[in-house]
Amino acid sequence: MSTHPRRVRQIVRGLDTSDGAGVRLRRSLGIPELEMLDPFLLLDEFKSDQSDDYIAGFPDHPHRGFETVTYMLAGSMEHRDHHGHQGNLVAGSVQWMTAGRGIVHSEMPRQSEGLMWGFQLWVNLPARDKMCAPRYQEFPPDAIPEVEAPGGGRIKVIAGEAGGVTGAVAGIVTRPLYLDVALPASARFEQALPEGHSAGLYVFEGGCEALSGGGAAEVEAGCLAVLEHGDAVEVQAGAAGARFLLLAAEPVGEPVARYGPFVMNTREEIQQAVRDYQNGKFTG
Repeated sequence: MSTHPRRVRQIVRGLDTSDGAGVRLRRSLGIPELEMLDPFLLLDEFKSDQSDDYIAGFPDHPHRGFETVTYMLAGSMEHRDHHGHQGNLVAGSVQWMTAGRGIVHSEMPRQSEGLMWGFQLWVNLPARDKMCAPRYQEFPPDAIPEVEAPGGGRIKVIAGEAGGVTGAVAGIVTRPLYLDVALPASARFEQALPEGHSAGLYVFEGGCEALSGGGAAEVEAGCLAVLEHGDAVEVQAGAAGARFLLLAAEPVGEPVARYGPFVMNTREEIQQAVRDYQNGKFTG
């Protein structure tokens, strides 16, 4: 299928940390080892069956200038914002939130026990779109297309295209690919990728090898493999199978100024975001 499968440039092991009101998580993007993979700014995996690790949730906090993507594998998380939007993210559901010029929201568990498991990805917006009107794309589990992988296994297509199927999320400026790929032992998987798009592969169950030009790079669970340029990715699952997120998108290619939940192009714009938040302009 491919003429130039991508090599692995870097493998980053996720860093155990916490965020929100003390939610324990593993962060593999947005850390000193990998500050960003343009346009991706952050990737967190939260997984625990101990309620103390997640019960405090993410109380009210602001965002401006980028998009947050929440994908749930287990458990239930309620989202509320100061514009009256409310939703319940259950296992298998996806929320793609474009914060644009400003949202203040909370993400709180709707369970007091059991497994909470999911991911949050941050995606940058170009300068022309940073102050757009906030919007949501939310999909229940049965609205996420799923296709069989040719070598066995299955692919959930959240955004982009795989196996001739187009994902649920549409109209995103960076033209992302977001796949959840599950492979049985030793199965092979290939996916076309636009040559100029940034791409990474985050393994969260089992392990796999990224194949390229007769070579292979082993990627273990809890690790993010950053991929070099090329027109495809080729993966072979290990003896225990593999499950991973495959992420790719068009780089924004602009200066990035970050301060907590604000992502703009200049320090002056960050200062303006802080003033606007303090003056209640995100909720008015």
